[in-house]
Amino acid sequence: MLQYPVLLEDDDDSVLVTSPDFPELTTFGMDREEAIARAVDALEEAIAARVHDGLDIPLPSRGRDTAKLPTLTAVKVMLYRGMREQGIGKAELARRLGWHLPQVDRVLDVQHNSRMDQMDAAMGAIGRHLYVRDSLH
Repeated sequence: MLQYPVLLEDDDDSVLVTSPDFPELTTFGMDREEAIARAVDALEEAIAARVHDGLDIPLPSRGRDTAKLPTLTAVKVMLYRGMREQGIGKAELARRLGWHLPQVDRVLDVQHNSRMDQMDAAMGAIGRHLYVRDSLH
């Protein structure tokens, strides 16, 4: 769903990873495959920090090598971006959903394994909808 570009650079016996969209992201792997896998974890950490600090999360720019976010994380990013675009805070989202604030915190927490029905409800509360499409056809 969301694939962020990463820059891979040979660094002695490892591969250094940075991201043009998240300057704070730096990680490494022993080879390209491991470096990209670690980039996904580092990307989730960078996103969690930005959500915690109330900062923007950019849309992915273009790049040759990419780190693909897990589906649930991508949906959380879309929810957070939609809330910011519309000026909807956590308290307002909680009111619209009839939830307590900790429930809203969990649907925005990329480390929390939220249920998709909760994510669908939260997206609907900001006027957005999730669609699943088979990309093989």
